[in-house]
Amino acid sequence: MVGSVQHFVGGKVVEGRSGRQGDVFNPATGELAARVALASAAEVDAAVAVAREAFPGWAATPPVVRARVMFRFKELVERHMDELAALVTAEHGKVLSDAKGSIQRGLEVVEFACGIPNLLKGEFSENVGREIDSYSMRQPVGVSVGITPFNFPAMVPMWMFTVSIACGNTFILKPSERDPSTGMRLAELMMEAGLPPGVFNVVNGDKEAVDAFLTHPGVGSISFVGSTPIAEYVYATGAAHGKRVQALGGAKNHMVVMPDADMDKATDALMGAGYGSAGERCMAISVAVAVGDAGDKLVERLAPQIRALKVAPGTDPDADMGPLVTRQHLDRVRGYVDLGVEEGAKLVVDGRDLKLQGYENGYFIGGCLFDEVTPEMRIYKEEIFGPVLSVVRAPDYETALRLVNQHEYGNGTAIFTR
Repeated sequence: MVGSVQHFVGGKVVEGRSGRQGDVFNPATGELAARVALASAAEVDAAVAVAREAFPGWAATPPVVRARVMFRFKELVERHMDELAALVTAEHGKVLSDAKGSIQRGLEVVEFACGIPNLLKGEFSENVGREIDSYSMRQPVGVSVGITPFNFPAMVPMWMFTVSIACGNTFILKPSERDPSTGMRLAELMMEAGLPPGVFNVVNGDKEAVDAFLTHPGVGSISFVGSTPIAEYVYATGAAHGKRVQALGGAKNHMVVMPDADMDKATDALMGAGYGSAGERCMAISVAVAVGDAGDKLVERLAPQIRALKVAPGTDPDADMGPLVTRQHLDRVRGYVDLGVEEGAKLVVDGRDLKLQGYENGYFIGGCLFDEVTPEMRIYKEEIFGPVLSVVRAPDYETALRLVNQHEYGNGTAIFTR
């Protein structure tokens, strides 16, 4: 049976009225799992109006009372951890242990938000000038909007809305239309925790909804996580319409492996950082810069472990890696592996032809390993966002450092040495 995902506005589920829907698939089987309502600009306007109406009362609520809601929400998320992880796995595909780990990381920010009464304290300085005192106050902005990515449908929203709401703002979540059910469930749990209607809302949608939020005069701030081109668009458009915007884009994370490194530890770290969650992580290591003679030792250890990865549905307790999120993303990642071969990189481990009995239509790809990748290649320059690791050889530390610092993308880096 195909499910239905609508919107959550004013403390209740609201049916979509735009007439447009998106498809939500089970990435392990490729089957249609649900249809999600895609909001129109008019529906965005209605949700903003509800959030604006709820704002004065919530902003006037003492921070300690807001914190109590967060304490109850934390308890509810912990109680429903297995249910939430199952929702993440069903629509995103990552293994259940990864799904639970991501929710736990979201809970860490909920715990931070529980301390909001102390964090909202202002400052006072007496006599900063002759007969002049200085003081600061922390006050909510109004309606905040979070536009979140498919790869962490629980963690990234929880990073955004918990702090925003604890600070006295009202919030509208626009989750990825690829895996929208988790955001809807989190909204229900927030209501169960005692949040007043209209303070936390969920509007599902695509570019039409995003554009409506970016230009809406009733929205005060926007937080976004996604690809770099869209991050630039969100930042430029939102800022041009007078909003506070934070927009986080793509990454190309490097790990430098020095000749004196413990190669077994470096290999173990790369297996988790490169292939965990099928590489669909903002902090995934996608480039290993092997210095001096470290390259041969590293590849020699990596290749058999990558071949031994158990790729299976995320519900399999023995699975190391689940499917990718959509057929389109699978085709994109495969396309990058094809491109790497065309560009002359050495494909040491090829996971493109992986097939699972009973899951032939799932969006599975095995781990891939490239060696002898050069900085001119697109597989080095661009974010692949899949289980593809590139090994780049560098003659010395200075060259490795220059590669990391000169790359267009940043985010995180690591070095293994003694």
